[in-house]
Amino acid sequence: MRSKELLTSSYDFTLPSELIATHPASPRDSAKLLVYNRKTNETTHTTFSEFENFIPKNCALIFNDTKVIKARLFGKKQSGGKLELLINRALNAHDVNVYIRGKVKIDSEIFFDKYLSAHVKELNDDGSRVVHFFSDEKLLRFEDILPIIDKIGHVPLPPYIQREDNKEDESEYQSVFAVNEGAVAAPTASLHFTHEQHKRVCSAFDHAFVTLHVGSGTFKPVEAETITDHPMHSEYYDISDKAKELLDSDIPILSVGTTSTRTIEFYARHKSIQRGEANLFLHPNNKPLRVNHLLTNFHLPKSTLLMLVASFVGVDKAQELYKIAIENRYRFYSYGDAMLII
Repeated sequence: MRSKELLTSSYDFTLPSELIATHPASPRDSAKLLVYNRKTNETTHTTFSEFENFIPKNCALIFNDTKVIKARLFGKKQSGGKLELLINRALNAHDVNVYIRGKVKIDSEIFFDKYLSAHVKELNDDGSRVVHFFSDEKLLRFEDILPIIDKIGHVPLPPYIQREDNKEDESEYQSVFAVNEGAVAAPTASLHFTHEQHKRVCSAFDHAFVTLHVGSGTFKPVEAETITDHPMHSEYYDISDKAKELLDSDIPILSVGTTSTRTIEFYARHKSIQRGEANLFLHPNNKPLRVNHLLTNFHLPKSTLLMLVASFVGVDKAQELYKIAIENRYRFYSYGDAMLII
């Protein structure tokens, strides 16, 4: 008989639709913060502006400095039929993994505007496609696409937000310390920091940055009955030299977000590898080895992110904390409120 921790159904819950945040808190640090202390089993309700007062002494913070690209593109086929393309991730210099809403076949051409077109190279079994991008018939490297889509693309808001992106999202769906372009989803725990608060925290605590280019797979629910049968998505990561130094030390680590956590924990299991592809799945039967404390948002039912939270506190406590959050009208998902586990 499978243990409760391994059953996908153990990570389900019902969320009132009005608690799905469709817009960010303003200012950013006015979001609610639920603090759970594992040693005392105490729960505290506060706001993110008080975050630094709850950071355990003598620990270091690790941030994900990835930057969200305007990965959502609207185009047309040669026949004139409209298509929507979502960039997922670069596979190499020229091959780009994407999702396309609309029928295409190998060798289909998609035209976005006079600057950009795409040529379909592969159709994958998981529903994704591999394309090459062109400008004036010149094959583009992935880094050459970025300034073009910054002009013509749209912010890839998660599907549950259920509205079109706007000018506000260009700045709000981005952390204040985002520098390395490549993500198609924001590392959402980072969105609560204002410039001033981030500066204060970094002045008071040792810290470093990693990069994990978050892919659209982060929103994919676990559909297998047993969580370990779920094919975990892979994302590009890079560990800075300063982060490597901290991770190789014995200083306690507070990880800002699930994306930083996956990066750190992948490194903890493959110590000499500072960059590459990470596909680590954390859950109660695969607990953190290096991260001591976690800052995170509230996540989708049956998601690998909720299972990651449960790897820190157990499935029963995770469900209890989510029940408390719902009862106290916390806002959920990408633009929602935060939880700190210490």
